[in-house]
Amino acid sequence: MARAAMYPPLWIAAWALLLHGCAAGQVPQALSTRNDIRDCSTDPPYLPPTATNTTARLAVLRGIMRTHGVHAYIVPSTDAHMSEYISERDARLGWLTGFTGSAGTAVVTQDKAALWTDSRYWTQAERELDCNWELQRTTSIESIGMWIRKVVPAEGNVSLDPFLFSIDAWNSYSRALHGSGWTLLPLETNLVDQAWGDQRPLPSSSEIYSLPAEFTGSSWQEKVAGIRQQMEQHIQRPTAVLLSGLEETAWLFNLRGDDIPYNPVFYSYTLLTNTTISLFVEESRLSVAARESLGSGCPGPLCVELQEYGQVSAHLRRYAQGNVTVWLGTEYTTYGLYSIIPQEKLLEENYSPVMMAKAVKNAHEQEMLRAAHVRDAVAVVQYLLWLEKTVPQGQVDEFSGAQHIDALRWAQEHSRGPSFQSISASGLNAALAHYSPSNGSSRTLSARELYLFDTGGQYLDGTTDITRTVHWGEPTPLQKEAYTRVLMGNIDLSRLVFPSNTAGRTVESFARRALWDVGLNYGHGTGHGIGNFLSVHEWPVGFQSNNVPLEAGMFTSIEPGYYQDGEFGIRIEDVALVVEAQTEHHGEEPFLTFEVVSLVPYDRNLIDLSLLSPEQIRYLNSYYERIRAHVGPELQRQRLEEAYAWLQESTKPFPVSSAGTVTAGTLALMSLLSMLLSGVGA
Repeated sequence: MARAAMYPPLWIAAWALLLHGCAAGQVPQALSTRNDIRDCSTDPPYLPPTATNTTARLAVLRGIMRTHGVHAYIVPSTDAHMSEYISERDARLGWLTGFTGSAGTAVVTQDKAALWTDSRYWTQAERELDCNWELQRTTSIESIGMWIRKVVPAEGNVSLDPFLFSIDAWNSYSRALHGSGWTLLPLETNLVDQAWGDQRPLPSSSEIYSLPAEFTGSSWQEKVAGIRQQMEQHIQRPTAVLLSGLEETAWLFNLRGDDIPYNPVFYSYTLLTNTTISLFVEESRLSVAARESLGSGCPGPLCVELQEYGQVSAHLRRYAQGNVTVWLGTEYTTYGLYSIIPQEKLLEENYSPVMMAKAVKNAHEQEMLRAAHVRDAVAVVQYLLWLEKTVPQGQVDEFSGAQHIDALRWAQEHSRGPSFQSISASGLNAALAHYSPSNGSSRTLSARELYLFDTGGQYLDGTTDITRTVHWGEPTPLQKEAYTRVLMGNIDLSRLVFPSNTAGRTVESFARRALWDVGLNYGHGTGHGIGNFLSVHEWPVGFQSNNVPLEAGMFTSIEPGYYQDGEFGIRIEDVALVVEAQTEHHGEEPFLTFEVVSLVPYDRNLIDLSLLSPEQIRYLNSYYERIRAHVGPELQRQRLEEAYAWLQESTKPFPVSSAGTVTAGTLALMSLLSMLLSGVGA
């Protein structure tokens, strides 16, 4: 999962409520008293040690706002490339508020300050905010607009940095404030940066390097030729493609960097025309090999012209004066860049042709990702064995556990470290879907509690992301049932066969139905795309409403869960490749299914076999056979005999005779979903 910004579609939420009302055997939610969150109702207010004092920061920002005549200032959590993960230098929201979640929006006026974030981060926000801040438990821009209209006098100026907001976000704010006297004022001078001043971290100065040829799916020249071919074949015949997403430029030129922690990307833009290539980047940081590669086609249409990163706006403004059409993906282009190009010269689609091409891995890229997941499984198996031996002795806490799994991955061939900050959560902390421990605040792992770890690795040949939940003692009946139902959802979606051109949102509910049967659910999305030594969350693949239809060659995570606030959390996550299904009948269009490439066994101690159907157990046994076949030899090759023996024991086949019967409710849901699938494609 990492820190995924994912939510179930509204129709799924409505359906969940319907099933919730009909479900039998619902378990009441236990209430618990918490002392790790703020209490602003007391005098003096209670603040946990994790809260940040923001009084001085807000005072400085408000002074700057007065200088600029700004009555309300909006601060997002992203950067100028719409990145989900950002550098410390771009963590403006975190510096201003103290909130370190990956998704949120802040608004500051002269006498109020509020933070909007979604349900994944409500508890975290209550731990990290001081009492200067109101927590708004929504992410709706309409809600933000209503709040601004309530607290800012009419005719007030509402300002933001247009290079930090998407096109859709800008338009939504414009609609929310339209016709009420408030002015939405773009201000290219970032006021938080001014308030941050000398304390703002410096930009990265590390090297930008070329990937070795064996770790690329194709040469950058072949990729450029493919995009130009799409330009020529497009009915609107665009003259240029603008790339703003950092993954886009990194993938196109087979370059990598480390400007953002855990993500091997670098600050850049690209403007690709039919005859020229302009790469906006800090040229001095390019390695010798990278510079030679980019200049190998000079002069000519495959010559990459290097320009300074900060010159993209000026260059785009000059280019847009000609008889041109610029093709861009609106999901990764800021309003600041978008507004430079006249409307009649734009070709807008949700995702650029580069983002779409990157999403479908070719045969070599698929093999690389498979190989990376085998080595990654070796590290995770070693970790599970180590936990099993050391946790009962009280020798491991959440932070040291996270350090240990990171170290085990570093020892694997082609490793470049973790792909995100490891989630290592014991007991009640696991109920926070995106909790990460720190050295100063970390619970000791106990054989009496559930432990959830969501971790991933960066390798030259692929990126990994896997979640396992384990218990070394005696789980409660609810924990065991919830775990088994989460596993059932993982299995049901993983083994699903569905028509080609089916959108992920259409089949997402298969991961939830075993939970829905008893009135349980989870609040995050069910999966996200993943890259070849790129971002751990790779758009546009996944199960949300704004993801593209699934195609053979795409990789996605499958990650249902269940969380009981203040008590425990469960998640099971695997990465899977979309492949053609072998079906009994063959029509004009192929059917698709998933090949799970994460190869780590699930916790036998938490599985209630009586809840599983015979088909689910057969799938599980088949999956365990593949784990033995692929991970076993690698463990032996690395001479990890104890881990090999542990794997053999942990992947013993389950008796199919232990399977329970399918409930009437499940059969009804399967039938209804089948009817939906027959009528819904993309």
